[in-house]
Amino acid sequence: MRYIDEFRDPRLAKSLIADIVRHVTRPWVLMEICGGQTHTLVRYGFDELLPRYIELVHGPGCPVCVTPLDSVDKAIAIASRPDVIFVSYGDMLRVPGSKSDLFQVKAAGGDVRVVYSPCEAVKIAEANPDRQIVFFGVGFETTAPAHALTVLQAHRLGLLNFSLLASHVLVPPAIETLLQSPRNRVQGFIAPGHVCTIVGYKEYEQLAARHHVPIVVGGFEPTDLLEAIRELILQLETGRAEVVNQYARSVSRAGNLAAQQAIELVFERCDRRWRGIGFIPKSGMRIRAEFAQYDAERVFGIEESGAEEASECIAADVLMGLKKPMDCPAFGSVCVPESPLGAPMVSSEGACAAYYRYRRHETQASGEVH
Repeated sequence: MRYIDEFRDPRLAKSLIADIVRHVTRPWVLMEICGGQTHTLVRYGFDELLPRYIELVHGPGCPVCVTPLDSVDKAIAIASRPDVIFVSYGDMLRVPGSKSDLFQVKAAGGDVRVVYSPCEAVKIAEANPDRQIVFFGVGFETTAPAHALTVLQAHRLGLLNFSLLASHVLVPPAIETLLQSPRNRVQGFIAPGHVCTIVGYKEYEQLAARHHVPIVVGGFEPTDLLEAIRELILQLETGRAEVVNQYARSVSRAGNLAAQQAIELVFERCDRRWRGIGFIPKSGMRIRAEFAQYDAERVFGIEESGAEEASECIAADVLMGLKKPMDCPAFGSVCVPESPLGAPMVSSEGACAAYYRYRRHETQASGEVH
C-alpha cells in the first residue's frame, strides 16, 4: 500500500536496529506513551529484537485504560436509566466499573449503542426527541476537538436532549507526574504523534528542559518507532535532552490551531483522577459553565462513587512503566479479554491486550523467542 509500505520496509527496519546496536553502550529505559505505539512495538517484536540494554516500558497513553473508575460508574448509572440512550465507543463497554460494566447494562435492557463517530450521537438525539442522549466522551487531546464539535453542533441545532459525559485527560501532566515520582525509571519518551498533531509539541519542550529528558514525537509504523528509539539513544548516549519531531509528516510545532480553538471554546482544564495512577492536578478537561446544559454530570447530578480498584490488578504499575503485563499473576489466567480485571486488558490500545493478543504469555511459558 502506497505511503504505508515504506514505513514497514524490513530492510530499513533491520538497518535502523543495526544502527541502534552500534550506538547503545549502557542500559536505558524508554517509554512510549501511546497504546497504538505499544501494539506496533509488541506486534513486530521490537521489544525482543532490540539490544538487551534497551528496555521498553509502556505508558499511560491508552484513553480507555486511564478513564477513572468513577467515570465508568457514572456512565453505568446514567445508562441504566429508562429515559436514556447511552452512546459510546465500543472499547468502553467492557471496561469494568466497581460492580458492573456497560455490556451488563445493555444485556439487562439498557439502550446502550456503539458508534464510531461522536457526530452519530447528535443524529440519534435529533431522531429521538423524547429520549435523553448521552455520549461518553473519553480520550486525550486527540478526541477532544470532535467531542467539542458535538456540543457546538447540538447547541446550533437547539437540541435539549443531548449531553456529553466528559472524561478527557491531557498527556503532559501525566508525563510530569511520572518524572516527579521517586519510583520513576524512564529516561526517554516517545510522545504520541496523534496528540501532538492536535496540540503541537511546545509543552513537551518545557518538560524536556525542566527534567533534562529527551522526548521524540513519534509515529505509529514500525520504522517510525525505530527512528524514534534511535534518536532517543543518540541523545541519551551524548547527554542531550531535546524534543525532536520524528512524525513531521503529520505534526507541526504549533499543532492544529482550529482544533485547539474548538477545545478552548467548549472545555477548560480541571483536576482529574486517572485510573490506576490517581489524582493529577490540571490533567483533565471539563465542559465550561457556558455549556452546562450539555454536561451530563450536571444534567443528571451523578455523584462520585469513591470506588477502589481491584487489589489484584497491577494496571497502575504497568501504566507507570514499573512492571510489564506478564508480571501480573492474573495475566492470561484470571484476567483475559473476555473477563478483564483491569482496563488495559480490554482496550484495543491497552498494553495487557497487546501482550495477550500477540501471545507473549504463551511464549514466556514455553521459553520461545520470536
